Amino acid sequence: MPDDETKILAPAAEPRVAADAARPQPAAWTVKLVMAGIVLAAVNLRPAITSLGALLEEVRDGLGMSGSVAGVLTSVPPLCFAVFGVMSPRLARRFGPGAVVCAGMVAITAGLVIRPFMSGTAGFLAASALALMGIAVSNVLMPVIVKRYFPDRVGTMTGLYSMALALGTALAAALTVPLTDGLGGSWRLGLGVWAVLAAVAVLPWIALIKDRSITAANAANAAGAAAVEAQGAAGTADAARSQAPVRRITSSRTAWALACFFGLQATAAYITMGWMPQIFRDAGVSAGTAGLLLAVTMVMGVPLAFVIPRLASRMKNQGPIVVALGACGLVGYAGLYLAPSGGAWVWALLLGISNCSFPLALTMIGMRSRSGAGVVRLSAFAQSTGYLISIPGPLLVGVLYQHSGGWGLPIALMAGLMVPQIAAGILAGRDRTIEDES
Repeated sequence: MPDDETKILAPAAEPRVAADAARPQPAAWTVKLVMAGIVLAAVNLRPAITSLGALLEEVRDGLGMSGSVAGVLTSVPPLCFAVFGVMSPRLARRFGPGAVVCAGMVAITAGLVIRPFMSGTAGFLAASALALMGIAVSNVLMPVIVKRYFPDRVGTMTGLYSMALALGTALAAALTVPLTDGLGGSWRLGLGVWAVLAAVAVLPWIALIKDRSITAANAANAAGAAAVEAQGAAGTADAARSQAPVRRITSSRTAWALACFFGLQATAAYITMGWMPQIFRDAGVSAGTAGLLLAVTMVMGVPLAFVIPRLASRMKNQGPIVVALGACGLVGYAGLYLAPSGGAWVWALLLGISNCSFPLALTMIGMRSRSGAGVVRLSAFAQSTGYLISIPGPLLVGVLYQHSGGWGLPIALMAGLMVPQIAAGILAGRDRTIEDES
Protein backbone atom coordinates (compact mmCIF):
# COMPACT_ATOMS: atom_id res chain seq x y z
CA MET A 1 0.00 0.00 0.00
CA PRO A 2 1.52 3.36 -0.98
CA ASP A 3 2.96 5.05 2.02
CA ASP A 4 2.26 8.42 0.45
CA GLU A 5 -0.61 8.10 2.89
CA THR A 6 1.94 9.45 5.33
CA LYS A 7 1.66 12.67 3.41
CA ILE A 8 -2.05 12.75 4.10
CA LEU A 9 -1.59 11.76 7.71
CA ALA A 10 1.11 14.30 8.47
CA PRO A 11 -0.58 17.42 9.83
CA ALA A 12 1.83 19.67 7.96
CA ALA A 13 1.29 17.92 4.64
CA GLU A 14 -0.32 20.96 3.09
CA PRO A 15 -0.25 22.86 0.76
CA ARG A 16 -2.60 20.56 -1.08
CA VAL A 17 -1.49 21.41 -4.63
CA ALA A 18 2.08 20.29 -4.10
CA ALA A 19 0.99 17.16 -2.24
CA ASP A 20 -1.47 16.13 -4.95
CA ALA A 21 1.06 16.75 -7.71
CA ALA A 22 3.66 14.56 -6.00
CA ARG A 23 1.26 11.73 -5.18
CA PRO A 24 1.71 8.68 -7.48
CA GLN A 25 -1.45 7.05 -8.72
CA PRO A 26 -1.86 3.45 -7.49
CA ALA A 27 -1.80 0.62 -10.04
CA ALA A 28 -5.05 -1.18 -10.84
CA TRP A 29 -3.92 -4.37 -9.13
CA THR A 30 -2.98 -2.37 -6.05
CA VAL A 31 -6.47 -0.89 -5.85
CA LYS A 32 -8.01 -4.37 -6.12
CA LEU A 33 -5.69 -5.72 -3.45
CA VAL A 34 -6.51 -2.78 -1.20
CA MET A 35 -10.21 -3.51 -1.70
CA ALA A 36 -9.66 -7.17 -0.74
CA GLY A 37 -7.59 -6.09 2.25
CA ILE A 38 -10.28 -3.66 3.41
CA VAL A 39 -13.00 -6.31 3.17
CA LEU A 40 -11.00 -9.01 4.97
CA ALA A 41 -9.86 -6.59 7.66
CA ALA A 42 -13.43 -5.39 8.21
CA VAL A 43 -14.73 -8.95 8.56
CA ASN A 44 -12.30 -9.42 11.46
CA LEU A 45 -13.07 -6.23 13.40
CA ARG A 46 -15.89 -7.67 15.54
CA PRO A 47 -15.70 -11.51 15.95
CA ALA A 48 -13.43 -11.05 18.98
CA ILE A 49 -16.34 -9.24 20.64
CA THR A 50 -19.50 -10.99 19.42
CA SER A 51 -18.08 -14.49 19.81
CA LEU A 52 -17.52 -13.64 23.47
CA GLY A 53 -21.04 -12.24 23.85
CA ALA A 54 -22.52 -15.50 22.59
CA LEU A 55 -20.59 -17.50 25.22
CA LEU A 56 -20.45 -14.93 28.02
CA GLU A 57 -22.31 -17.13 30.50
CA GLU A 58 -19.94 -20.06 29.87
CA VAL A 59 -16.87 -17.81 30.12
CA ARG A 60 -18.16 -16.30 33.38
CA ASP A 61 -18.68 -19.76 34.84
CA GLY A 62 -15.32 -21.03 33.57
CA LEU A 63 -13.34 -18.10 34.95
CA GLY A 64 -15.49 -17.42 38.02
CA MET A 65 -16.57 -13.91 37.00
CA SER A 66 -19.28 -11.88 38.72
CA GLY A 67 -21.71 -9.72 36.78
CA SER A 68 -19.68 -6.61 37.59
CA VAL A 69 -16.42 -8.19 36.39
CA ALA A 70 -18.20 -9.30 33.23
CA GLY A 71 -19.23 -5.67 32.86
CA VAL A 72 -15.55 -4.73 32.99
CA LEU A 73 -14.87 -7.33 30.31
CA THR A 74 -17.52 -5.87 28.01
CA SER A 75 -16.06 -2.38 28.60
CA VAL A 76 -12.59 -3.43 27.46
CA PRO A 77 -13.33 -2.94 23.71
CA PRO A 78 -14.15 0.78 23.87
CA LEU A 79 -11.32 1.35 26.37
CA CYS A 80 -8.79 -0.22 24.01
CA PHE A 81 -10.24 1.63 21.05
CA ALA A 82 -9.88 4.94 22.90
CA VAL A 83 -6.32 4.28 24.10
CA PHE A 84 -4.87 2.68 20.99
CA GLY A 85 -7.00 4.42 18.37
CA VAL A 86 -5.47 7.81 19.17
CA MET A 87 -2.04 6.33 18.39
CA SER A 88 -3.01 5.35 14.85
CA PRO A 89 -2.09 8.60 13.03
CA ARG A 90 1.35 8.71 14.66
CA LEU A 91 1.99 5.04 13.84
CA ALA A 92 0.78 5.53 10.27
CA ARG A 93 3.11 8.50 9.78
CA ARG A 94 6.01 6.42 11.04
CA PHE A 95 5.35 3.07 9.35
CA GLY A 96 2.60 3.69 6.78
CA PRO A 97 -1.10 2.80 7.13
CA GLY A 98 -0.74 -0.52 5.30
CA ALA A 99 1.97 -1.74 7.65
CA VAL A 100 -0.04 -0.64 10.69
CA VAL A 101 -3.18 -2.44 9.51
CA CYS A 102 -1.09 -5.54 8.74
CA ALA A 103 0.33 -5.45 12.27
CA GLY A 104 -3.21 -4.96 13.55
CA MET A 105 -4.38 -8.15 11.84
CA VAL A 106 -1.41 -10.02 13.34
CA ALA A 107 -2.32 -8.71 16.80
CA ILE A 108 -5.93 -9.83 16.37
CA THR A 109 -4.76 -13.30 15.34
CA ALA A 110 -2.37 -13.62 18.28
CA GLY A 111 -4.90 -12.35 20.80
CA LEU A 112 -7.59 -14.75 19.61
CA VAL A 113 -5.16 -17.68 19.74
CA ILE A 114 -3.95 -16.88 23.26
CA ARG A 115 -7.14 -15.64 24.94
CA PRO A 116 -9.16 -18.85 25.29
CA PHE A 117 -6.35 -20.70 27.00
CA MET A 118 -5.76 -18.19 29.79
CA SER A 119 -6.65 -19.78 33.12
CA GLY A 120 -7.48 -16.55 34.96
CA THR A 121 -9.50 -13.41 34.40
CA ALA A 122 -6.42 -11.13 34.24
CA GLY A 123 -4.79 -13.17 31.48
CA PHE A 124 -8.07 -13.39 29.59
CA LEU A 125 -8.42 -9.59 29.76
CA ALA A 126 -4.80 -9.05 28.64
CA ALA A 127 -5.16 -11.33 25.62
CA SER A 128 -8.45 -9.65 24.76
CA ALA A 129 -6.68 -6.28 24.93
CA LEU A 130 -4.04 -7.51 22.47
CA ALA A 131 -6.68 -8.44 19.90
CA LEU A 132 -8.58 -5.24 20.55
CA MET A 133 -5.44 -3.17 20.06
CA GLY A 134 -5.23 -4.53 16.53
CA ILE A 135 -8.89 -3.76 15.98
CA ALA A 136 -8.48 -0.22 17.32
CA VAL A 137 -5.71 0.90 14.98
CA SER A 138 -7.42 -0.67 11.98
CA ASN A 139 -10.72 1.00 12.90
CA VAL A 140 -9.22 4.48 12.73
CA LEU A 141 -7.22 3.92 9.54
CA MET A 142 -10.01 2.41 7.43
CA PRO A 143 -11.61 5.80 6.57
CA VAL A 144 -8.12 7.09 5.74
CA ILE A 145 -7.43 4.24 3.34
CA VAL A 146 -10.85 4.62 1.74
CA LYS A 147 -10.31 8.37 1.27
CA ARG A 148 -6.86 7.80 -0.29
CA TYR A 149 -7.71 5.06 -2.79
CA PHE A 150 -11.37 5.79 -3.46
CA PRO A 151 -11.78 9.58 -3.09
CA ASP A 152 -14.74 9.67 -5.47
CA ARG A 153 -16.44 6.63 -3.94
CA VAL A 154 -16.27 7.31 -0.23
CA GLY A 155 -19.93 6.39 0.34
CA THR A 156 -19.76 3.21 -1.75
CA MET A 157 -16.52 1.96 -0.22
CA THR A 158 -17.59 2.86 3.30
CA GLY A 159 -20.73 0.86 2.62
CA LEU A 160 -18.71 -2.13 1.39
CA TYR A 161 -16.42 -1.93 4.41
CA SER A 162 -19.39 -1.62 6.77
CA MET A 163 -21.17 -4.55 5.08
CA ALA A 164 -18.10 -6.73 5.58
CA LEU A 165 -17.84 -5.60 9.19
CA ALA A 166 -21.50 -6.43 9.81
CA LEU A 167 -21.12 -9.81 8.09
CA GLY A 168 -18.17 -10.76 10.30
CA THR A 169 -20.05 -9.60 13.37
CA ALA A 170 -23.12 -11.65 12.47
CA LEU A 171 -21.14 -14.77 11.56
CA ALA A 172 -19.39 -14.80 14.93
CA ALA A 173 -22.69 -14.30 16.76
CA ALA A 174 -24.52 -17.02 14.82
CA LEU A 175 -21.80 -19.66 14.52
CA THR A 176 -19.89 -19.51 17.81
CA VAL A 177 -22.37 -21.64 19.78
CA PRO A 178 -22.78 -24.30 17.01
CA LEU A 179 -19.01 -24.40 16.51
CA THR A 180 -18.53 -24.81 20.24
CA ASP A 181 -20.98 -27.71 20.27
CA GLY A 182 -19.26 -29.26 17.26
CA LEU A 183 -15.87 -28.98 18.96
CA GLY A 184 -16.98 -30.96 21.98
CA GLY A 185 -18.67 -28.20 23.95
CA SER A 186 -15.44 -26.40 24.88
CA TRP A 187 -15.96 -22.64 24.98
CA ARG A 188 -12.21 -22.23 24.71
CA LEU A 189 -12.10 -23.87 21.28
CA GLY A 190 -15.28 -22.06 20.26
CA LEU A 191 -13.58 -18.71 20.90
CA GLY A 192 -10.17 -19.70 19.51
CA VAL A 193 -11.42 -20.87 16.12
CA TRP A 194 -11.91 -17.25 15.00
CA ALA A 195 -8.14 -16.78 14.92
CA VAL A 196 -8.11 -18.69 11.61
CA LEU A 197 -10.23 -16.02 9.93
CA ALA A 198 -7.98 -13.28 11.28
CA ALA A 199 -4.88 -15.03 9.94
CA VAL A 200 -6.35 -14.98 6.42
CA ALA A 201 -6.77 -11.19 6.65
CA VAL A 202 -3.02 -10.74 7.17
CA LEU A 203 -2.16 -11.98 3.67
CA PRO A 204 -3.24 -9.09 1.38
CA TRP A 205 -1.61 -6.52 3.66
CA ILE A 206 1.70 -8.41 3.57
CA ALA A 207 1.56 -8.34 -0.23
CA LEU A 208 0.82 -4.61 -0.22
CA ILE A 209 3.65 -3.58 2.07
CA LYS A 210 6.16 -5.79 0.19
CA ASP A 211 5.52 -4.15 -3.19
CA ARG A 212 8.68 -2.40 -4.42
CA SER A 213 6.90 0.56 -5.97
CA ILE A 214 5.26 1.17 -2.63
CA THR A 215 8.62 1.01 -0.90
CA ALA A 216 9.91 3.69 -3.27
CA ALA A 217 6.91 5.86 -2.49
CA ASN A 218 7.58 5.36 1.20
CA ALA A 219 11.10 6.68 0.83
CA ALA A 220 9.96 9.72 -1.12
CA ASN A 221 7.29 10.54 1.40
CA ALA A 222 9.61 10.02 4.35
CA ALA A 223 11.94 12.58 2.81
CA GLY A 224 9.05 14.97 2.27
CA ALA A 225 7.84 14.50 5.82
CA ALA A 226 11.34 15.13 7.15
CA ALA A 227 11.56 18.34 5.14
CA VAL A 228 8.24 19.54 6.49
CA GLU A 229 9.26 18.72 10.04
CA ALA A 230 12.55 20.57 9.57
CA GLN A 231 10.67 23.57 8.28
CA GLY A 232 8.39 23.39 11.29
CA ALA A 233 11.35 23.21 13.64
CA ALA A 234 12.72 26.35 12.03
CA GLY A 235 9.52 28.07 13.01
CA THR A 236 8.46 29.29 9.56
CA ALA A 237 5.09 30.92 9.14
CA ASP A 238 3.94 28.33 6.58
CA ALA A 239 4.64 25.47 8.96
CA ALA A 240 2.83 27.26 11.74
CA ARG A 241 -0.22 27.77 9.54
CA SER A 242 -0.24 24.12 8.44
CA GLN A 243 -0.09 22.95 12.05
CA ALA A 244 -2.87 25.25 13.21
CA PRO A 245 -5.81 23.05 12.10
CA VAL A 246 -4.48 20.19 14.25
CA ARG A 247 -4.54 22.35 17.35
CA ARG A 248 -7.97 23.76 16.59
CA ILE A 249 -10.01 20.63 15.89
CA THR A 250 -11.23 20.70 19.50
CA SER A 251 -12.83 24.08 18.79
CA SER A 252 -15.06 22.57 16.10
CA ARG A 253 -18.64 21.97 17.22
CA THR A 254 -19.09 19.52 14.38
CA ALA A 255 -16.09 17.48 15.56
CA TRP A 256 -17.51 17.33 19.09
CA ALA A 257 -20.98 16.44 17.81
CA LEU A 258 -19.48 13.62 15.74
CA ALA A 259 -17.46 12.40 18.73
CA CYS A 260 -20.57 12.33 20.94
CA PHE A 261 -22.66 10.65 18.26
CA PHE A 262 -19.93 8.10 17.64
CA GLY A 263 -19.50 7.46 21.36
CA LEU A 264 -23.19 6.97 22.08
CA GLN A 265 -23.75 4.67 19.12
CA ALA A 266 -20.68 2.71 20.21
CA THR A 267 -22.14 2.46 23.72
CA ALA A 268 -25.34 0.96 22.30
CA ALA A 269 -23.40 -1.38 20.01
CA TYR A 270 -21.09 -2.79 22.69
CA ILE A 271 -23.91 -3.22 25.18
CA THR A 272 -25.81 -5.09 22.48
CA MET A 273 -22.87 -7.27 21.48
CA GLY A 274 -21.86 -8.01 25.05
CA TRP A 275 -25.18 -8.37 26.82
CA MET A 276 -28.08 -8.97 24.41
CA PRO A 277 -27.68 -12.78 24.29
CA GLN A 278 -27.75 -12.82 28.10
CA ILE A 279 -30.95 -10.73 28.14
CA PHE A 280 -32.65 -13.30 25.92
CA ARG A 281 -31.20 -16.27 27.82
CA ASP A 282 -32.50 -14.87 31.12
CA ALA A 283 -35.91 -14.55 29.46
CA GLY A 284 -35.94 -18.30 28.74
CA VAL A 285 -34.43 -18.35 25.25
CA SER A 286 -31.89 -21.10 24.52
CA ALA A 287 -28.20 -20.27 24.06
CA GLY A 288 -28.25 -21.18 20.37
CA THR A 289 -31.34 -19.09 19.67
CA ALA A 290 -29.94 -16.17 21.66
CA GLY A 291 -26.84 -16.29 19.47
CA LEU A 292 -29.01 -16.31 16.35
CA LEU A 293 -30.95 -13.30 17.65
CA LEU A 294 -27.69 -11.42 18.08
CA ALA A 295 -26.74 -12.50 14.57
CA VAL A 296 -30.01 -11.08 13.23
CA THR A 297 -29.21 -7.79 14.93
CA MET A 298 -25.75 -7.75 13.43
CA VAL A 299 -26.68 -9.03 9.96
CA MET A 300 -29.04 -6.11 9.45
CA GLY A 301 -25.89 -4.12 8.94
CA VAL A 302 -25.02 -6.08 5.80
CA PRO A 303 -27.59 -4.56 3.42
CA LEU A 304 -28.18 -1.35 5.36
CA ALA A 305 -24.49 -0.60 5.77
CA PHE A 306 -24.29 -0.44 2.00
CA VAL A 307 -27.49 1.53 1.48
CA ILE A 308 -27.17 4.07 4.31
CA PRO A 309 -23.71 5.48 3.43
CA ARG A 310 -24.70 5.87 -0.22
CA LEU A 311 -27.92 7.59 0.76
CA ALA A 312 -26.16 9.76 3.32
CA SER A 313 -23.46 10.82 0.86
CA ARG A 314 -26.17 12.15 -1.47
CA MET A 315 -27.84 14.22 1.25
CA LYS A 316 -26.62 17.59 2.45
CA ASN A 317 -28.06 16.96 5.93
CA GLN A 318 -28.00 13.47 7.45
CA GLY A 319 -30.25 14.40 10.39
CA PRO A 320 -33.36 12.57 9.09
CA ILE A 321 -31.42 9.30 8.89
CA VAL A 322 -30.19 9.81 12.45
CA VAL A 323 -33.76 10.28 13.70
CA ALA A 324 -35.08 7.21 11.84
CA LEU A 325 -32.35 4.95 13.23
CA GLY A 326 -32.81 6.32 16.75
CA ALA A 327 -36.57 5.72 16.63
CA CYS A 328 -35.97 2.07 15.73
CA GLY A 329 -33.67 1.77 18.74
CA LEU A 330 -36.21 3.27 21.14
CA VAL A 331 -38.95 0.89 19.96
CA GLY A 332 -36.55 -2.06 20.18
CA TYR A 333 -35.58 -1.24 23.77
CA ALA A 334 -39.24 -0.80 24.73
CA GLY A 335 -39.92 -4.26 23.35
CA LEU A 336 -37.02 -5.78 25.28
CA TYR A 337 -38.42 -4.24 28.45
CA LEU A 338 -42.06 -5.27 27.95
CA ALA A 339 -41.81 -8.66 26.21
CA PRO A 340 -38.21 -9.82 25.71
CA SER A 341 -39.04 -13.34 24.56
CA GLY A 342 -42.48 -12.75 23.05
CA GLY A 343 -41.29 -10.45 20.28
CA ALA A 344 -37.61 -11.35 20.37
CA TRP A 345 -37.13 -11.50 16.60
CA VAL A 346 -38.81 -8.12 16.07
CA TRP A 347 -36.73 -6.43 18.78
CA ALA A 348 -33.54 -7.95 17.36
CA LEU A 349 -34.47 -6.65 13.91
CA LEU A 350 -35.19 -3.12 15.15
CA LEU A 351 -32.00 -2.95 17.20
CA GLY A 352 -30.08 -4.15 14.16
CA ILE A 353 -31.45 -1.24 12.15
CA SER A 354 -30.55 1.15 14.96
CA ASN A 355 -26.98 -0.20 15.08
CA CYS A 356 -26.46 1.04 11.52
CA SER A 357 -25.61 4.37 13.11
CA PHE A 358 -22.01 3.10 12.89
CA PRO A 359 -21.64 3.21 9.08
CA LEU A 360 -23.54 6.49 9.12
CA ALA A 361 -20.99 7.92 11.57
CA LEU A 362 -18.10 6.74 9.38
CA THR A 363 -19.69 8.32 6.33
CA MET A 364 -20.18 11.62 8.11
CA ILE A 365 -16.53 11.58 9.21
CA GLY A 366 -15.54 11.34 5.55
CA MET A 367 -17.93 14.17 4.60
CA ARG A 368 -17.16 16.65 7.37
CA SER A 369 -13.69 17.58 6.11
CA ARG A 370 -12.44 18.89 2.77
CA SER A 371 -9.08 17.08 2.81
CA GLY A 372 -7.53 13.72 3.51
CA ALA A 373 -5.50 15.24 6.34
CA GLY A 374 -8.69 16.62 7.86
CA VAL A 375 -10.37 13.23 7.65
CA VAL A 376 -7.45 11.65 9.52
CA ARG A 377 -7.62 14.21 12.31
CA LEU A 378 -11.39 14.02 12.51
CA SER A 379 -11.42 10.21 12.42
CA ALA A 380 -8.82 9.95 15.19
CA PHE A 381 -10.52 12.60 17.31
CA ALA A 382 -14.11 11.40 16.84
CA GLN A 383 -13.31 7.71 17.31
CA SER A 384 -10.88 8.07 20.22
CA THR A 385 -13.07 10.58 22.07
CA GLY A 386 -16.17 8.59 21.17
CA TYR A 387 -14.78 5.36 22.54
CA LEU A 388 -13.82 7.14 25.76
CA ILE A 389 -17.43 8.26 26.06
CA SER A 390 -18.64 4.70 25.51
CA ILE A 391 -16.48 3.00 28.17
CA PRO A 392 -18.86 3.35 31.16
CA GLY A 393 -21.93 2.01 29.33
CA PRO A 394 -21.27 -1.76 29.27
CA LEU A 395 -19.79 -1.58 32.78
CA LEU A 396 -22.87 0.21 34.15
CA VAL A 397 -25.11 -2.39 32.56
CA GLY A 398 -23.18 -5.16 34.33
CA VAL A 399 -23.34 -3.38 37.69
CA LEU A 400 -27.05 -2.59 37.36
CA TYR A 401 -27.76 -6.17 36.28
CA GLN A 402 -25.94 -7.65 39.27
CA HIS A 403 -27.36 -5.29 41.89
CA SER A 404 -30.95 -5.04 40.61
CA GLY A 405 -31.25 -8.73 39.78
CA GLY A 406 -32.98 -8.05 36.47
CA TRP A 407 -32.87 -6.21 33.18
CA GLY A 408 -35.37 -3.40 33.82
CA LEU A 409 -32.85 -0.74 34.89
CA PRO A 410 -30.17 -1.68 32.32
CA ILE A 411 -32.69 -1.51 29.46
CA ALA A 412 -33.98 1.84 30.74
CA LEU A 413 -30.39 3.10 30.66
CA MET A 414 -29.97 1.92 27.06
CA ALA A 415 -33.16 3.67 25.97
CA GLY A 416 -32.25 6.85 27.84
CA LEU A 417 -28.89 7.09 26.06
CA MET A 418 -30.61 6.94 22.69
CA VAL A 419 -32.05 10.45 23.17
CA PRO A 420 -28.71 12.35 23.36
CA GLN A 421 -27.43 10.12 20.55
CA ILE A 422 -30.18 11.43 18.28
CA ALA A 423 -29.48 15.03 19.33
CA ALA A 424 -25.73 14.71 18.68
CA GLY A 425 -26.34 13.03 15.34
CA ILE A 426 -28.61 15.85 14.18
CA LEU A 427 -25.86 18.38 14.98
CA ALA A 428 -23.18 16.24 13.31
CA GLY A 429 -25.32 15.79 10.21
CA ARG A 430 -25.45 19.47 9.30
CA ASP A 431 -23.92 20.50 5.97
CA ARG A 432 -20.59 21.94 7.12
CA THR A 433 -16.96 20.92 7.55
CA ILE A 434 -14.48 21.24 10.39
CA GLU A 435 -12.49 23.69 8.27
CA ASP A 436 -15.49 26.03 8.36
CA GLU A 437 -15.26 26.13 12.15
CA SER A 438 -11.49 26.08 12.72
